Amino acid sequence: MDFVVVGPITDIETFATGKAIRESPRLRKFYGRGRWRKRKGVATVRLSDGVVRLAELHWYEATGVGRKELKIKRYLD
Repeated sequence: MDFVVVGPITDIETFATGKAIRESPRLRKFYGRGRWRKRKGVATVRLSDGVVRLAELHWYEATGVGRKELKIKRYLD
């Protein structure tokens, strides 16, 4: 499902770094080298059908590369 983040991401937390990320080789191949972290946070999102909801998001992030592959893990409202 496609979505757009419409508010700031809050309560950001890192829960995996380095070797703990199973997707590290794929991330390096597609986006380049970096200190990859798997992170989560809470944000307001607009879904493809126009509904606005509060959701927990997970994504990968590296310095110099930015946030990649945001996904909704669960809705909080």
